[in-house]
Amino acid sequence: MKEEILDRRVRKTRRQLKECLTRLLKEKKIQDITVRELAEMADINRGTFYLHYKDVFDLMDQIKNELIEEVESVLTHHPVPELVARPSLALSELFPLVQENAEIVSILIGENGDLNFVNRLKRIVSDKCLKGWLDLKCSSDPDTLAAFSAFIVSGCVGTVQYWIESGMKESTEQMAILTEDFILKGIRVLENPA
Repeated sequence: MKEEILDRRVRKTRRQLKECLTRLLKEKKIQDITVRELAEMADINRGTFYLHYKDVFDLMDQIKNELIEEVESVLTHHPVPELVARPSLALSELFPLVQENAEIVSILIGENGDLNFVNRLKRIVSDKCLKGWLDLKCSSDPDTLAAFSAFIVSGCVGTVQYWIESGMKESTEQMAILTEDFILKGIRVLENPA
């Protein structure tokens, strides 16, 4: 029982720190955020912060790593042949993840975002699914496949960015279907070049 309470407290503290960091990142760059102001905003002492993280950059890295792990988990959960036929199976899990983390995702992939995070995300999406989709469906040369993969993955990230910035008016289901439509149309064009 005591361990469960501790875990709940740890989760609560980490959630508070994540939320406070997100709020501060809307106002300033990460290098301008101090542990002191983050701890004050989260209503904890600095010692508590240091029990969980080395510094503000460590907190940010852990947030990014958790997001990447969740994306990877969704993508590896579905076999490639299943995703070739219905990309929306993974997309219908990814858009709620984005919605749940919209503020930090917006910061990470936005205009002043973290290019390393975006590139890591693109690489994972490309490696885990798009490359597999293209290997199964297309017989084009490797350079064409690489260029197409880069185009589709960038388009998917851009779609997420647009959706967040436009206020997420469409449901996660609508976005999954719309994005699937874009991907499948692109694959059809690659399969049957004019």
